[in-house]
Amino acid sequence: MSDSMPGPEAEPEVETEVQADVESEVVGPSPLDVPRGPTGDAGIDALVERLGDVDHLGTDGHLEVYEDVHRGLRDSLTALDARQGLSPAPGAALGTSGRTRPLGDQRP
Repeated sequence: MSDSMPGPEAEPEVETEVQADVESEVVGPSPLDVPRGPTGDAGIDALVERLGDVDHLGTDGHLEVYEDVHRGLRDSLTALDARQGLSPAPGAALGTSGRTRPLGDQRP
C-alpha cells in the first residue's frame, strides 16, 4: 500500500462540455422563485411582492429593497398599535409597544 500523492506530473481535470454549458448559461442573478401568497392586507401584499424585486438585482441591490420592505412592515405594525389606542411607553424603542428591558430583568 502506498501513501504517495500524485505529483506535478498528474494531469489537470478536464472541463466537460456539460460544465462549460452550465457555466455559460448562468450570467446574472437568477430568481429564487419563492412563492408569495396573499396575506389579506393590500399594503402588506404590496410589500411582500416588493421582495420579488431582488430576484432581478445583484446582491448589491438587495439591501435597499430589504430596508424599504422592513420600513413598510414596521410602519404598518406601528399604525396597528395607534389604531388600537396603544401608545409606546416612554423610552420604548421605535416599532415596539412597550419599554425594552435588559434580558436579565425579563421573567418567563
